Amino acid sequence: MLSETIMPRFSETDVLGHINNTVLPVWFEAARIPIFKIFTPDLNPHQWKLIVAKVEVTFKGELFYGQPVEIKTAIEKVGNSSFVILQQAWQHDECCAEGRTVMVRYDFAGKTSQPLSDEEQAALGKYAL
Repeated sequence: MLSETIMPRFSETDVLGHINNTVLPVWFEAARIPIFKIFTPDLNPHQWKLIVAKVEVTFKGELFYGQPVEIKTAIEKVGNSSFVILQQAWQHDECCAEGRTVMVRYDFAGKTSQPLSDEEQAALGKYAL
């Protein structure tokens, strides 16, 4: 799995002192950059080749401000034109949230999905569970 450590900001907390549940999809997106680079190495938004088809987050525990959170990222499944990214947020050796994002290889001009190339499938496979 890919790993990235995030230090929660005070502005990401809720009135109970926990990390707000709206923050996790943002953290997960930030940790997907190595996956994005498979498709657009320079991250140029005018050359973007992916869309998000689905985002799902399951909360398993509390996350707290001022303590590092490790975001782990892996590829759970690869299809013909889409793939599923599994991500987890860990704090104090506990998985506190788990997310799945379905990404689709997309042609914005034609407004249609495109098959993943052999090279893209191989690159995704390097991060497979």
